[in-house]
Amino acid sequence: MAIIITDECINCGACEPECPNTAIYEGASDWKYNEGTSLQGNVTLLDGTSVNADEDNEPVSDEYYFIVPDKCTECKGFHEEPQCAAVCPVDCCVTDDAHVETEEQLLAKQEFLHN
Repeated sequence: MAIIITDECINCGACEPECPNTAIYEGASDWKYNEGTSLQGNVTLLDGTSVNADEDNEPVSDEYYFIVPDKCTECKGFHEEPQCAAVCPVDCCVTDDAHVETEEQLLAKQEFLHN
């Protein structure tokens, strides 16, 4: 599963620098697939979606920090546990039931993002 930041977020920003995939952004911030990854130009994501990694994407949340599910690997391939959840002072970084992935899928995503 990916991790999601709930609306209990106090916008402290502790989670953002901990993400090895640069999947965490401040609320209302545009984001790119190429930030913190090796993706460049036109790419096909693991789900078959074609994107331009260099283009801005709409914020997932306008109110508080958010995690881009396509970039979240739960820190698999980097750490033993999701670092955002480990540092969050209000425990608002939780598993995202809307984005269920196996450990193998998360590791494949990590390899894809950092090929």
